Amino acid sequence: MLTTLVVLLIINTTVAVITVFREPRDIAATWAWILVLILIPVLGFIIYSFAGRKLSQRRLFAYQGQDTSAMNEKIADLIQDADERGKREGLVTHVNETQASLVQARSLVTLFQNINQTSLATKNQVKVFTSGLDFFGRLKEDLKQAQESINLEFYTFYSDQLGHEIRDILVERAQAGVEVHVIYDALGSFGTTKRFFAPLRDAGGHATPFLKRRLTLVDFQLNFRDHRKIVVIDGQIGYVGGFNIGDQYLGRDKKFGHWRDTHLRMTGSGVYSLQAHFLLDWNASEPKRPMAVTSDRYFPPLQLALQGKSNLQIVTSGPETDDEQIKMGYIRLIQLAKKRCWIQTPYLIPDDSTFDALRIAANSGVDVRIMVPCMPDHAFVYRATQYYAAQLAKYGIKIYYYQNGFLHAKTMVVDDHLASVGSANLDFRSFKLNFEVNAFLYDSDLAHHLAHVFKHDLTVSSEQTVTSFAQQGRWLVFKQYVARLLAPIL
Repeated sequence: MLTTLVVLLIINTTVAVITVFREPRDIAATWAWILVLILIPVLGFIIYSFAGRKLSQRRLFAYQGQDTSAMNEKIADLIQDADERGKREGLVTHVNETQASLVQARSLVTLFQNINQTSLATKNQVKVFTSGLDFFGRLKEDLKQAQESINLEFYTFYSDQLGHEIRDILVERAQAGVEVHVIYDALGSFGTTKRFFAPLRDAGGHATPFLKRRLTLVDFQLNFRDHRKIVVIDGQIGYVGGFNIGDQYLGRDKKFGHWRDTHLRMTGSGVYSLQAHFLLDWNASEPKRPMAVTSDRYFPPLQLALQGKSNLQIVTSGPETDDEQIKMGYIRLIQLAKKRCWIQTPYLIPDDSTFDALRIAANSGVDVRIMVPCMPDHAFVYRATQYYAAQLAKYGIKIYYYQNGFLHAKTMVVDDHLASVGSANLDFRSFKLNFEVNAFLYDSDLAHHLAHVFKHDLTVSSEQTVTSFAQQGRWLVFKQYVARLLAPIL
């Protein structure tokens, strides 16, 4: 009997090693998967089949094979045309390189130009939303006013009360002749079936799951989800941030209560970048029904009246590349901090490079503060968050638990001029496994506004110190350490 168990253990270990090492991945994830496959025989391999496989070559090519040169050229021409029209009408349209925000951000702008091919978008009007009631109220108002096109992409699009309200607006606009396209993540929108979007299709609109699978059960994966939140209306109005579509984001879920998130509404040249990324996501998901990436319908001339003074870059990241663009942006932002770096994230599971950047900033005298929820939406993931929060507190980083419901905002404010708002959490999943989108903001007014929001949230948060973490129960600490071992694959 003992001999049989030893043989089975050897076979299981050998197969585990072969299974994990046949696909390239970073060393932390490699060891985490070996641990799972060895300690949980059979079941571990089932888990791996759903959560451990890499993105298929077919789906990688769906992204990497797209030619964006014509689209990028069209966007550049439209922005140049807007500049020339602005000059003729006596408007200030040039970028003032002496602005402190751009001076401090110059290396960050260059980084994104090199690793994400995203240009600096100037002269944008940007409004910050932190309330679901305000955000969805304005979104529905803008959707109802659409005349040409609506492109909408969300990780979660639930078939609940709010979901029906948004869908019905899309149906009405499609019936009025507006071209409507919707991308949703099948796992993030679990429970929302194709039947839910049937009225939209009947009205002439389009809806598709992100990178839809032919054989869902056979090809199902927990990873590589579309975590982006993008809305573009008439090619002139854009939205990006953390809210999804569902009643819980309006605070209607008893489990979470008040839902605290951050989202942006923008007009100006930044909308072109949001539009471009939506089109690429659609064409990768629906290669047989592609959208024309140079259509005037999607890229109309900029309306000068909608322009403002905010400078920004729209940055995406995903598993189709190893560049981890948004993570690189976060690290560079932290490195640029001289006075403060204030972060809000529902999941705090940084990799070694991000952890070190935060530690170095704190030890250099930067006021580093991180706010996370006081409650989990995924218990095991939350234990990993608690582990890293306790470790970071040892280096003088101030940790806060938000107490007024659930904190889902993904924001970073650096000094007086720089900030980021988007869909990417400070964790392995957002860095490596999900498709994400963030707006990196180079504007003192926006940075001050987001800092004010952070300060207001502090009034309903509790600080967690080294002493309070040391008083945690042994069983809780044990669960945190186990979660930390599996952090690279959570």
